[in-house]
Amino acid sequence: MSVQSWTWLLVGITFALYFGIAIWARAGSTKEFYVAGGGVSPLANGMATAADWMSAASFISMAGIISFAGYDGSVYLMGWTGGYVLLALLLAPYLRKFGKFTVPDFIGDRYYSNTARTVAVICALIVSFTYVAGQMRGVGIVFSQFLQVDIVYGVLIGMTVVLVFALLGGMKGITYTQVAQYCVLIFAFMVPAFFISVQMTGNLIPQIGMGSTVEDGTFLLDKLDTLHTQLGFKEYTSGSKSTWDVFAITLALMAGTAGLPHVIVRFFTVPKVKDARKSAGYALLLIAILYTTAPAIAVFSRTNLIETVSEKEYADIPVWFKNWEDTGLISWTDKNGDGKIQYVAGNALDGKKPVYTEERGTYGERLVSNANLAAKNELYVDRDIMVLANPEIAQLPNWVIGLVAAGGLAAALSTAAGLLLVISTSVSHDLIKKQLKPDISDKAELMAARISIFVAILIAGYFGINPPGFVAAVVALAFGLAAASFFPAIVLGIFDKKMNKEGAISGMVVGIVLMLFYMMKFKLDMFGGGTEEDWWFGTSPEGFGTIAMFVNVVISVVVSRMTPAPPKDVQEMVESIRIPSGAGEASNH
Repeated sequence: MSVQSWTWLLVGITFALYFGIAIWARAGSTKEFYVAGGGVSPLANGMATAADWMSAASFISMAGIISFAGYDGSVYLMGWTGGYVLLALLLAPYLRKFGKFTVPDFIGDRYYSNTARTVAVICALIVSFTYVAGQMRGVGIVFSQFLQVDIVYGVLIGMTVVLVFALLGGMKGITYTQVAQYCVLIFAFMVPAFFISVQMTGNLIPQIGMGSTVEDGTFLLDKLDTLHTQLGFKEYTSGSKSTWDVFAITLALMAGTAGLPHVIVRFFTVPKVKDARKSAGYALLLIAILYTTAPAIAVFSRTNLIETVSEKEYADIPVWFKNWEDTGLISWTDKNGDGKIQYVAGNALDGKKPVYTEERGTYGERLVSNANLAAKNELYVDRDIMVLANPEIAQLPNWVIGLVAAGGLAAALSTAAGLLLVISTSVSHDLIKKQLKPDISDKAELMAARISIFVAILIAGYFGINPPGFVAAVVALAFGLAAASFFPAIVLGIFDKKMNKEGAISGMVVGIVLMLFYMMKFKLDMFGGGTEEDWWFGTSPEGFGTIAMFVNVVISVVVSRMTPAPPKDVQEMVESIRIPSGAGEASNH
């Protein structure tokens, strides 16, 4: 069977499974819609949390970033994994004990203020839409390449699938669908890794294979370092980021993880606080399987790519190259007219796609007008293709290539569903039920939640068709926004009983505005733009969430100490949620 036949078959089977689960797990009440009725087992919740957490950025982009950035890419591994430890130990049990459906609900009640709730809703919407844009781009990339449909139709198909299981089942449907999606995505990620590890190093376990020797007896990482330096790149195993920026990005990703509303809400779906701790442990273990394999896949795919294309005749290049060229995610321009691909150090690797002045209709005959390509480099490779193209580069069986496509879709759709639910509950529960119409019936609130999901999917689809950058870059900025806004308000809300509404609101507003300004200035070239030399304190936009977070904390604490303390009942409630589970557990709605 061809790659396309295998892909249609495997994607069709997985989609049928998702639809079947959605119909089986229809939500009949707001509690089922928001928190799956609060009766999910710790293991199922751990698997669902892992799928919710491992988005298109983890599946498609993370290994791609590491394969290009080398040592510098480790910040994503440290930040995203470390953030989960932070969430499991520092926040999840306390928030579960508090017993609210959503993060804005916690902030609104803890800070006894609808203004605080509204600010939290706005922050949740900004973070979730920034994040979901990356997921929809991931869906579009997979569909356009593997199913040979236009990227627009790919995004529309993805929107329809998410709409069905999110609209019917809410959190209940999404939870059990995500259990299935975890199984699909982890199988799809690991199978090619096992194949390629054996192929390149003779070792079945990719994590060990990455540090093993190849046929000629040299270590694989040494071989990759040599290939890099020969082509003018810095050594793969050495980094160029400053220690401060590595720290800032890692901390922003960690705090952002712990402040992500779509992950936090998962801890309300289990019956008890003890189960929240257990499911966090399971999730961390299940996430680690993919996260410890990603660096190995990055090394394998980078080595294979360089050996396959560098100094090779374009006429003899494998079919996979020409297939991906059709998507525009890899492109070649024969600058010196020798018919060979020169892949050397140059600005093409900064992720900016070359701009063509003329399209002549055949491969390799496009003229590059912009100067962002170095004089000798002839190749543009989008980071997002490294995992998806890896099985083809390594010449694995067609069914493995189809499996990777199904896994990429499972990763993107599971996270998109979780994010859309956050958007929907922020509108229906935190805005309508808690503020605009407190007497709304359960049925009407459920209808409002479903309408909100429908509108949110339309907006998410627009971002998928008109994406703001490659998947992981967009997602990294969402983490910066979560770190700058939610994280301090949640942590101070749990551990500082003197923190009041004035402090929390001031901190959240200043934090998210500062992060948005920095992001727009240095990522979107607004407000005069700027280069790396202009970064404040030498901090990249991905790491600026750390500075915005510290500013948030300082402003929150200073303002809270200059204004009246919270009411006595609020202070007592804060003390009660810090008592270990079992004693004084808050009831759910």
